[in-house]
Amino acid sequence: MAAAASMATSLTLSLLPSQALRGSTRSLTITKTQRRVSRRAGSSLITAKFELKPPPYPLNALEPHMSQASFEYHWGKHHRAYVDNLNKQIVGTDLEGLSLEDIILVTYNKGDILPAFNNAAQAWNHEFFWESMKPGGGGGKPSGDLLVLIERDFGSFERFTEEFKSAAATQYGSGWAWLAYKANRLNVENATNPWASEKDKKLVVVKSPNAVNPLVWDYFVSVFLVIHIIIHVTCVDVQCDFF
Repeated sequence: MAAAASMATSLTLSLLPSQALRGSTRSLTITKTQRRVSRRAGSSLITAKFELKPPPYPLNALEPHMSQASFEYHWGKHHRAYVDNLNKQIVGTDLEGLSLEDIILVTYNKGDILPAFNNAAQAWNHEFFWESMKPGGGGGKPSGDLLVLIERDFGSFERFTEEFKSAAATQYGSGWAWLAYKANRLNVENATNPWASEKDKKLVVVKSPNAVNPLVWDYFVSVFLVIHIIIHVTCVDVQCDFF
């Protein structure tokens, strides 16, 4: 367990495809800035910057847990709308040409959210969500460095799964539950964080509402796994009529 702290900062995407616990890790090293977004004159032609990435498996691959009809609705309609609307919002503005992660940070604007944030963050969140699942389910314990960190920071893999599911179940309305790697000690927006000690660096479970994700909290450096809390997709299968 003592070696876990030194392993944490070297975890990369190559760690997880071989794990039983399906997920992705993305390092967050972008400097946060506060700014307003202006539209450049003479920009009327809409050119696509971001594309809707297909899921890494067929649309019926998650049945019976998620039906093909639900998947087509959520990915083909909602995820597509986030990408298409983002492209329309950024064309001719200062955001055009930025990476998706940069757009999220700029438009979050330290909590004073700008219009493109929802579409940018939801596009990122959903792509990460599809990558966090696989046909047949992940399940079981991961192995290697990730398991060492989970056992160090949660006590056991079983305790982690309980905390992860509880975070999702207690998120009011639509949102997300994340397994992320926390690097700094202060959970305070707009604060200048001191240098973190090794004991401050650990895996944590966090939840967020709507489009918000750990990229906008500057004390996180990697995201490994996510659960999406959704309502509308279920209605495709059971024909809800309260929306």
